Amino acid sequence: MKNIRAIIPVAGIGTRLRPHTYTLPKVLLNVAGKPILGHILDRIQIEGISKVTFIIGYLGEKVIEYVEHNYDFDAEYIDQEEQHGLGHAIYLARETFMNDELLIVLGDTVFDVDLKSMLSSKYSALGVKEVEDPRRFGVAIVENEFITKLVEKPETPISNLAIVGLYYIKNSKLLTECLDEIIQKDIRTKDEYQLTDALQLMLDKGEKFIPFLVEGWFDCGKPETLLSTNHHLLEKFNNTESIDGVTIIKPVYISPKSKVENSIIGPYTTINDGAIIKNSIVVNSIIGVNAIVENEILRDSIIGNNTIIKGQFRKLNTGDSTEIIFD
Repeated sequence: MKNIRAIIPVAGIGTRLRPHTYTLPKVLLNVAGKPILGHILDRIQIEGISKVTFIIGYLGEKVIEYVEHNYDFDAEYIDQEEQHGLGHAIYLARETFMNDELLIVLGDTVFDVDLKSMLSSKYSALGVKEVEDPRRFGVAIVENEFITKLVEKPETPISNLAIVGLYYIKNSKLLTECLDEIIQKDIRTKDEYQLTDALQLMLDKGEKFIPFLVEGWFDCGKPETLLSTNHHLLEKFNNTESIDGVTIIKPVYISPKSKVENSIIGPYTTINDGAIIKNSIVVNSIIGVNAIVENEILRDSIIGNNTIIKGQFRKLNTGDSTEIIFD
């Protein structure tokens, strides 16, 4: 096994996922039965990577607690007290990876990718995906199977190959030098130190990068994308054991530590540990740990941990040609 260290930035506040991220870092929000970060760490573990550096920040103590309780990595934690971009985050971790090859994975993104193939590349490799609007991403220009140029969030689209937050770096020493250069010369894009700019310096200094096409790339940064990631993962890993008195419409994940009675669950629904669901219909939703849902119809919903939702059923007696709408 090659000497590979994973670097996982998990310092983001997750503003777009409030109110859920008032009490949890976004990487610990649950999709398909486990935190986003857990899906990433499981994949890394399968590839035999044992050394991991986490760049923590907001609610970082909860990340440490989760990792230490569930995994046996040789883990280091770097606190990013002020967020100045992804390049700044990796720069802070530079002392942990001086002689290692690197796999950098953004902590709020789930990938469906052949990591083994990526990590066996002769060259450094960047995960890329074709997108309709590349202006929100760093993009790669490719010629003769090699990346020739990288641009962070171009105003004028020059390529539709977005860099999707998965980086395999063979020359960590050169990466460190280039990160140091953008920090010392205060080279910023969109007022932040960008990893993309450091990678472009590596290209300028002769490092060869190949694109690695990533078809399954699932951002978990907003409620709707969190639900769509849950949707995708349940199609691959779903729990569908029958429960007396419960109609299950596949795919779903229902924790064996939850309690579901007289309900219809699914499709595309995750019910986490300790949740209690009674007399309800729950579709395309995520129900948090120890949440209680009774007498409700929920669709496209994210219910936080320890939340209580209790609705009511109505008795109606209507005449012909009646229209009743409950908003």
